[in-house]
Amino acid sequence: MPRSMRPRPGPGKSQQELDELVRRMRAEQSSHENYRERSLRLHGWICAKCGREFERHNLHLLTVHHRDGNHNYNPADGSNWENLCVWCHDDEHSRSILADYLRGDGKDERRGGE
Repeated sequence: MPRSMRPRPGPGKSQQELDELVRRMRAEQSSHENYRERSLRLHGWICAKCGREFERHNLHLLTVHHRDGNHNYNPADGSNWENLCVWCHDDEHSRSILADYLRGDGKDERRGGE
């Protein structure tokens, strides 16, 4: 791309603006990391769908499902979470994909993405 067509950088941010941006990003990151721990504490080490119980050695197979699909909505009371094993979590998302397809909400790649 010719140099004259490249986007020009906007005005620089002050150190105070940069510090605030870093603070907000760290707060968001820590809240995303902690919702799994909070959900495990609130709902226990058990799959809400199949009832499989987990122990420390296989706890990585227990995931947090966001009921409304919004990974950024993490209320402290855990009302948007349910702990699902990886198999039930996969099944849950497969069902929504199938439902979208059956409703005609998905794009059909065979028809050119119409």
